[in-house]
Amino acid sequence: MSEYAEHAEPSAWRRFWNAGGWWRSLLLVVAYYALYQLGGILVLPLATGVTDPGLQVLILTGLPILLGGVILVAFALSIGWLRELFGRQPIRGRGWMWIAVAAVLLFNALRFATIDYTAAGAGVVVAWLVTGLFIGFAEEVLTRGFVVTLMRRAGYREIAVALVSAAVFAALHSGNILDGQGLLTTAVQVFYTFALGICMYLALRVTGNLVWPILLHATTDPSIFLQTSDPAAGALTAFAGLGNFAVIAVGLVLLCFIRGRVQPVPDFSGTGAFRG
Repeated sequence: MSEYAEHAEPSAWRRFWNAGGWWRSLLLVVAYYALYQLGGILVLPLATGVTDPGLQVLILTGLPILLGGVILVAFALSIGWLRELFGRQPIRGRGWMWIAVAAVLLFNALRFATIDYTAAGAGVVVAWLVTGLFIGFAEEVLTRGFVVTLMRRAGYREIAVALVSAAVFAALHSGNILDGQGLLTTAVQVFYTFALGICMYLALRVTGNLVWPILLHATTDPSIFLQTSDPAAGALTAFAGLGNFAVIAVGLVLLCFIRGRVQPVPDFSGTGAFRG
């Protein structure tokens, strides 16, 4: 009886997050962003005197978001969601959703094919690939993991789930203006990341597991940064550079076709996970 009561009555901390809702999503994202920024400040001394560009990427860009990913895993463990986040999706995807996956994957591949690897240097390339994994993991676990789950737990329709997860993903990148990035550049980036967020949500739906959007996202940032900083000569490079516009178009068009709803079924194990 005591074991049943322990599972049937989760802690107040777990009950709070199990209730879901858009404002809890926003609360989590704001808390994560604040801790991420703090991590960026804390790692600055580690970069003092470092002249190797690859190490600079790993320390200044990779390490803060790695710390953010660790915090997200610890948070998932504290509320008992780790298995749910990486488990089978409770709502199936549709064949047309593969268009989003194909568009992102195609232009990521084209960008990787049009990088001047000699100019970039092996150290920088490896640093960006590793950092890309950190970025893909942390940002997808936060937005397509936690935010999507919180929205679904509150019973929102999938169009609202997609919009909110993409919107908070885009809002995270608006903070780049604080690092000195221009207003116009930041506005374009926010618009692009919103559309990319829709594509990542569709990737989550159609693949049925969070691992695949993580890996897809992990190839996006390195391909963009490396191809922008060290582009190879040739016409294909210019075409690959149109990738952001293609993703924007695909994301916004496919957004119009998102339908469905996930209905949470009571789970008496105490985890609050979806069942059925």
